[in-house]
Amino acid sequence: MSHAHFPKIMGVLNVTPDSFSDGGIYNSRESAQQQARYLIESGADIIDIGGESTRPYADPVSVEEELERVIPAIEAVRQLSDIAISIDTTKALVAREAIHAGATIINDISALRLDESMISVLHEYPTLDVVIMHMQGTPGTMQDNPNYHDVIKEITDFLKQQIDRLEAAGIMRDRIIIDPGIGFGKRLEHNLSIIKHLSSFSELGARLLLGHSRKRFLGEITGIENPLERDHVTAVIAALSFDKKPDILRVHDVKSTRDALKVSQALHQAT
Repeated sequence: MSHAHFPKIMGVLNVTPDSFSDGGIYNSRESAQQQARYLIESGADIIDIGGESTRPYADPVSVEEELERVIPAIEAVRQLSDIAISIDTTKALVAREAIHAGATIINDISALRLDESMISVLHEYPTLDVVIMHMQGTPGTMQDNPNYHDVIKEITDFLKQQIDRLEAAGIMRDRIIIDPGIGFGKRLEHNLSIIKHLSSFSELGARLLLGHSRKRFLGEITGIENPLERDHVTAVIAALSFDKKPDILRVHDVKSTRDALKVSQALHQAT
């Protein structure tokens, strides 16, 4: 089924011992490759590999530890397929090694603010795309007391500033993907506003990524405490977001999201 705005699906592959929903499951090269195969067969367009948990209050990890986690996983995925691979990191050293191993996108939750050398990496690899995300605070502090006067305006202003900063450094807008940062320094009402007004971020002229999968706000709405049991409500958000035209949806369970998008597309095309 084709549609100009059918979003790409980014399948999550966490190789961390402590991620909020799947920590410790894909720590070996074999299990990472097996999960990547499943994500690809389910219809993923991109595999997002992360070696440092970004859940609230997560402990930071060293460059060495992060590399030990992500490089074998990237190599294992690259052995399987030429699929696009994003490296979920805030560290330029990790990004550079990940690119050597086969990564094609940098996904940086700090919007390239924690490590200024990230911009140099983008200069070195001109075909590389980059995801920049809005977060209020840091993973250690972001859920302490999230506060906004106008959440959509404040996120939009922040993302515009970061796009301008990258463009001033010579990084073209067509390489930039923006992520409003569901769950990163946001309360339930902020997350719902972001999804409701998702299409407003398109005015920034960059591709738009939505990362809502299994997040706590879905549990707050439904009462589902186990993140692993939130895939069906994750897919509901995907379906509801279809007409808002996100470019990429970042999810743990690719199949349910892809199926939900197909239903939305069929309804969209119905007369």
